[in-house]
Amino acid sequence: MAVRAFNSCAIFRSAASPPLAVFRSCFRQVRTLHNPNYSKSGFRFSIFGCSHVGRRVRCYSVQSLIDTVMEEFEAMRERRRVRVSNKLASSGELLKGKLEKQTLQKGLLLEFKKDSERVMLAVAQKPDGKKNWMVFDQNGVTTSIKPQQITFIVPGIEDFDHSEISDFIQRARTNLDPTLLEFAWIELLEKEKSVTVEELAEMIFGSAEPLESYCAHLLLSNDDIYFTVLETKGPFSVYGPRPAVQVEQLLQKKLAKESAEKEFDEFIKLLKSAKELPPRAKPTKSSWRIDEKIWHRIESLEAYAIDDFKNDEQKKTAGMILKAMGLTKTSDAALNLLIDVGYFPVHVNLDLLKYNIRTDYRDEVLSAAESLLSDSSDLDENDRIDLTHLKVYAIDVDEADELDDALSATRLQDGRIKVWIHVADPTSLVRAGSIIDKEAMKRGTSTFLPTATYPMFPEKLAMEGMSLKQGKGCNAVTVSVVLRSDGSIAEYSVENSIIKPTYMLTYESASELLHLNLEEEVELKILSGVAALRFRWRQQQGAIDTATIETRIKVTNPDDPEPSISLYVEDQADPAMRLVSEMMILCGEVIATYGSYNHIPLPYRGQPQSNIDASVFAHLPEGPVRSSAIVRIMRAAEMDFRKPIRHGVLGLPGYVQFTSPIRRYMDLLAHYQVKAFLRGDSPPFTAGQLEGIASLVNMSTRVVRRLCNSSLRYWMLEYLRRQSKERRFSALVLRFIKDRIAAILLLEVGLQASASVSVGVEVGDEVKVRVEEAHPRDDVLSLKEVQQT
Repeated sequence: MAVRAFNSCAIFRSAASPPLAVFRSCFRQVRTLHNPNYSKSGFRFSIFGCSHVGRRVRCYSVQSLIDTVMEEFEAMRERRRVRVSNKLASSGELLKGKLEKQTLQKGLLLEFKKDSERVMLAVAQKPDGKKNWMVFDQNGVTTSIKPQQITFIVPGIEDFDHSEISDFIQRARTNLDPTLLEFAWIELLEKEKSVTVEELAEMIFGSAEPLESYCAHLLLSNDDIYFTVLETKGPFSVYGPRPAVQVEQLLQKKLAKESAEKEFDEFIKLLKSAKELPPRAKPTKSSWRIDEKIWHRIESLEAYAIDDFKNDEQKKTAGMILKAMGLTKTSDAALNLLIDVGYFPVHVNLDLLKYNIRTDYRDEVLSAAESLLSDSSDLDENDRIDLTHLKVYAIDVDEADELDDALSATRLQDGRIKVWIHVADPTSLVRAGSIIDKEAMKRGTSTFLPTATYPMFPEKLAMEGMSLKQGKGCNAVTVSVVLRSDGSIAEYSVENSIIKPTYMLTYESASELLHLNLEEEVELKILSGVAALRFRWRQQQGAIDTATIETRIKVTNPDDPEPSISLYVEDQADPAMRLVSEMMILCGEVIATYGSYNHIPLPYRGQPQSNIDASVFAHLPEGPVRSSAIVRIMRAAEMDFRKPIRHGVLGLPGYVQFTSPIRRYMDLLAHYQVKAFLRGDSPPFTAGQLEGIASLVNMSTRVVRRLCNSSLRYWMLEYLRRQSKERRFSALVLRFIKDRIAAILLLEVGLQASASVSVGVEVGDEVKVRVEEAHPRDDVLSLKEVQQT
């Protein structure tokens, strides 16, 4: 007689013991289902549940369990010993016998594999060819199956009525109890015996009748813990108990899987709940990050939305979530789900995530910035000329946070004009190679989006330490220029300075002052005259006018479903904008000349124009139409770090970007080089080093440029989407793409698009269009010409 400890209680089993089904109910309440460490798991119950054994109901306590069981079945033990021992013959012999005795014939009840995921019961009808059989399945469908599809033949049935299959299946399901499989495993493991389906049915149900045998088959075929298949021949198999250590491992794995599935189901419920909430009540983005496991799944969805997976596990996790939510496995579905649960705002900028743009600063960078502000030393303090007596105009867009250039002008006694271009001096604070400098190099440029600005330097450092401020003394690098009457440079100088900006003007206010022609603002008028003079001179040198209209958008409360959009369309040929751009170009020419004369390695910028013949475009109207045609054939800019190269489009023998050192790292590089020369030091970078740095910085700036362009276009389309369908927009025909499909410029929006136009419309004509469709997320815009009456 075998004795096994189970949950601190002994189970006595011998070959003549009663079926394990007797113990099913009484052990169900006390067994530790997923813990095979029996000696470590004690009962916490003094009373077992009641179990019924066919004829009667009996209650058992822990103390009297063994005696009661022995008393009830002692009489049965002897007469069953012979029968059971005969049935527990060699598994191999039993299997062999079955193969010899049972062949496929009409009326047999069998299980077959319908496809990779489904098995079905059916009754054999008749042969179909040499090997196949026609069967009538549980759904009432006649099907031809191959022998290899048969997974089990229910023993003991010769002429089964197919109309009773459903009832047979139902009775089998109600009779299944996986706990019995564990009891059988304990005994068979101890005896080191294998088992067939019929043997198992006899052990756990006390019968190998068709229904019990099929139940045993279902238990074994669905089990992946206690038993393994030792041998299979056709639809018959022999099973053996797995080693205890392996079962322990499988149970632990099952536990972990069930726990993970439970957590996953709870996460799906959380998503569904969040979807149902109104917009204002949805969980905040930060709340999804509190729980690490929830955040891991949200992060996987985010990676799916932007198609940027860290590993295959993220992709698999996101796919499972989308499937559980009843959604297709697409990036759009992941995006919309994250919007629906409140993690993403409706107008989330996916490109900002895809391009991995830096939007904040590490703590050590912020600490370094604070240190510079609190304890800064200016290496050029004793070498700065005092220009605080000059009237200084700083002109920029109205929302500009970083002001890094300003202008002054006067007419000399000999009639010539002198202008000063004052450029903010961030190198008075930041040293090349410092942690602040390296961070700025990685960013390459400040990022200006309709929804936010992400500065190249920490915001406080840029605003308080570097930016020019009205009425306050500010460190600057000043380029002064005396012009000849034709607009060419007669004299120039580059010096460290200290200035006190007088006016902070927007382009609109500067244009208004110019229009008012006030006597007290004669300096602004001089600057406007110089800009016109310089523009004419550059055109004589071969410069090409590419001025067009430019759009700025400011979005307030971008996380709201319907944020406020302010749109500004600016004409680059406007006097105020022309004034600023010409002075910046003049500064770039001076720095290139200065660098060339003093052999300073600098990021000299040029642009060939050998492929541009301006006369070819003379028939086109000036402005956006002509500029658009020219820009389409312009070649990319080039750089040299040893000597100036001609910038044909600007009409200059050399050019260096110098006027935005707070916003552009390439300008900052030029400042490092020039400032070192001014103080008599060797430039910090050789030409080769500049070239290497420039290649990295230009990569970053190209990414930012793509981001800025896509963001601007998104909000232009969102602006158009909100407009009334009845609104008419003025559009300028730039060129024809195909037949009557024209590239047009929406003048009130500054957006290039395409539309079909009427016969007779020519390039340069103005037409009216209306918006039929605008879908910013899909970058779709459909316009239709409106016939003017």
